[in-house]
Amino acid sequence: MDFSSLTPGRVIETPSYSVTEEEIREFALRYDPQWFHTDSGRAQASRWGGLIASGWHTCAIAMRLVVEAVLATSNSIGSPGVEQVRWLSPLRPGMHVTVHIEVLECRRSKSGRSGIVRWRWRMVSNTGVQVLELIATSLFEL
Repeated sequence: MDFSSLTPGRVIETPSYSVTEEEIREFALRYDPQWFHTDSGRAQASRWGGLIASGWHTCAIAMRLVVEAVLATSNSIGSPGVEQVRWLSPLRPGMHVTVHIEVLECRRSKSGRSGIVRWRWRMVSNTGVQVLELIATSLFEL
């Protein structure tokens, strides 16, 4: 998908992804070893009612899905950053999620060498629970 096909208002839905308890624990042990991501028993007895994924793991899954759906076959050259990240509901083992990508703005850079896309990613479970919302900017070669 190239820059010219990313027009404001366009919505792209990624394939779904199933999250496992093992994956949640593995990511957390390596990058965010808080007990509610690693200790099922303690997490079950907590306000969370069970193990939940790290917010950073949730973002990493969203990134993977967006790469697979859009960026891997595009002329993407990276991102200058993320404007907003909101973890709206916990990502739990057994959830099946997709990302809905909404193109908010597109423009050419001042140099005219790059396309700039500002877009909103919403991760939603198969039961309609919104897990993540972020707004990012991506750069594309023209």
